[in-house]
Amino acid sequence: MVWIPGGTFTMGSDEFYPEESPTREVSVDGFWMERHHVTNAEFSAFVDDTGYTTFAERPPNPDDYPDVDPDNLVAGSAVFTKPNHPVDLQNPNQWWEYVPDADWRHPLGPDSSIEDMMDHPVVHVAYEDAVAYAEWAGKTLPTEAQWERAARGGLEQKRFVWGDDHVVDGQLMANTWQGQFPYENQKLDGYERTSPVGAFPPNEYGLYDMAGNAWQWTRDWYSDDPTAGSSATPTCCTPTNPRGVTEEQSIHPQDPTRVPRKVLKGGSHLCAPNYCFRYRPAARYPEPIDTSTNHVSFRCIAEV
Repeated sequence: MVWIPGGTFTMGSDEFYPEESPTREVSVDGFWMERHHVTNAEFSAFVDDTGYTTFAERPPNPDDYPDVDPDNLVAGSAVFTKPNHPVDLQNPNQWWEYVPDADWRHPLGPDSSIEDMMDHPVVHVAYEDAVAYAEWAGKTLPTEAQWERAARGGLEQKRFVWGDDHVVDGQLMANTWQGQFPYENQKLDGYERTSPVGAFPPNEYGLYDMAGNAWQWTRDWYSDDPTAGSSATPTCCTPTNPRGVTEEQSIHPQDPTRVPRKVLKGGSHLCAPNYCFRYRPAARYPEPIDTSTNHVSFRCIAEV
């Protein structure tokens, strides 16, 4: 693990997506953070020790989905499937597919394997899976403020975790999408999907993959307003260790299933400038806690 010093920093951005704004001063106490995502090897050790079954490996409970044919409620997870032509970017169903028996051991479906990917981030982990691993390891998940403090590496108000330039001396600094999403991946960074942890340069705190590769769960509930909830304080004060909104407030008002949402940070290998330009420290994304995909992972922290 790496020590992340406490202090005050500028969180958010006024440059890109509205849910990142406004920029604001925030303080956090120091903490320890794992250098990289939890890998398939590390998650395997957890499962071997506990016999844990992930969310994606369990058939959905019919009581939770009363309007769905029970025959369709099979264990599985969401897998990115690249179309071979341009599609409507407003419709993610053009590239996401629910694949039966896709899970952390079988990231692309039942015929796939992680045998040669033990040093890649574990994926197809829902929020409760990440929490279960963290508790087993004697750690916890970071808050959104802790995560962003760590990702910035002490660089104040920079676009990326390495600075303001997208490419540094001709080198791509993260595993992201090059080309027109979602049908053209030029793989200029060398990877079609996830990459081994540590394949790209670390930030100033020595943390790897704080941009791209796989999204990372935080333990904060999501709100479009990042200053809402317990984060909100009088303008005379800088919030310390802010936590955001409540579970109930995180539910999208138009979601009939009323599933709470957590904040994801960091972006993934599916992020591109022309779609989901979110491999930046200020970027944030709402993820329902009952969802797992092949581009979401996590890393843990230890608080003092």
